[in-house]
Amino acid sequence: MNLTPDDYIIDVDETTFLPDVIERSRRQPVIVDFWAPWCGPCRMLSPMLERITAEAKGAVTLAKINTDENQRLAAQYGVQGIPAVKMFRDGNVVGEFVGALPESKVREFIKRYAPDQSDLILAAARDLARALRWAEAETAYRHALAIDPDNALIALELSKVLLRLGTSAEAASLLEAIPSGAREAEAAQKLLPVAHWLCAAPTAGEQEIDRMYAEAGQLACEGKYAEAMDNLIGVLRRNRAYRNGEAKQVMLGLFELLGADDPIAREHQRQLANVLF
Repeated sequence: MNLTPDDYIIDVDETTFLPDVIERSRRQPVIVDFWAPWCGPCRMLSPMLERITAEAKGAVTLAKINTDENQRLAAQYGVQGIPAVKMFRDGNVVGEFVGALPESKVREFIKRYAPDQSDLILAAARDLARALRWAEAETAYRHALAIDPDNALIALELSKVLLRLGTSAEAASLLEAIPSGAREAEAAQKLLPVAHWLCAAPTAGEQEIDRMYAEAGQLACEGKYAEAMDNLIGVLRRNRAYRNGEAKQVMLGLFELLGADDPIAREHQRQLANVLF
């Protein structure tokens, strides 16, 4: 169903407050704007709230309440000055402010309690990734990144999906672009050796250790991570500093790719500890 602004920017009074605010807030965040026609700051804030709500495309509802016409409702919620903005979730007020704040502060307030479009797409992409639907997850992550191109978290999660799909060169580019000061930088640095390893596609040499390392790369490209890490453990048993520590860094990167709760990762973490220590 295609929503229009009339669906999520609504006028509310005492008779519609229960279904349009309380009950609706159990399904999605509802911003309540207490205003009055004579209020100058209200005339500044209300259009801003409407614009931000329209950008969310149905992720949040804006309920506008004229306090002159709904004085009992304003009193019930302790409105003493307007504009007064209250955020409702699950039938309760979870946040509020009074006055015409700058747009950056209003956006910060809304984002604290209500997901924007990229947040919703990101959540859908994570669900697809958890279901191992990698190609669909890639499409969803790309959509989210197109909306919010500077979001390091989206870039990180997209890079993981690309590594799963074998698109390691693009994954490496995304990881390298994550700023060093971002919270995601540490995870990106752990994943980069995996991306570079898969990009390089190590070839088998004459030594058995080289053949094991090359085979590990091929197995990882095929998504056979348990077998790939078995080979890497074998490499490290023979030479813990193989390729100046590259094999160890790749192993740590695979743990990051699979996640801390993955049973394959947990088992091989124990094996790696036994080898190194």
